[in-house]
Amino acid sequence: MEKINKIWWVYVIKCEDETLYTGITTNLERRIFEHNESKKGAKYTRNKRPVNLEYSEIHPDRSTASKREYCIKKLSRLEKLKLIG
Repeated sequence: MEKINKIWWVYVIKCEDETLYTGITTNLERRIFEHNESKKGAKYTRNKRPVNLEYSEIHPDRSTASKREYCIKKLSRLEKLKLIG
């Protein structure tokens, strides 16, 4: 049986209070919906709605996506804003 590889997204959203949140997911559209509408959204973003997707990139597996998420989270706000462009 062939293993089906999911693609992973690393994303940055901007919250209503102008803060930035970085995360990973296999379904970007669903995850943004959850951040805006659902209790499944991150605790951090629940009181900062609405959120807008500002940046995303695709990775071939969870490990790569997690490493990139960690790198982005270490960036300063200014560096993240430059990444978003």
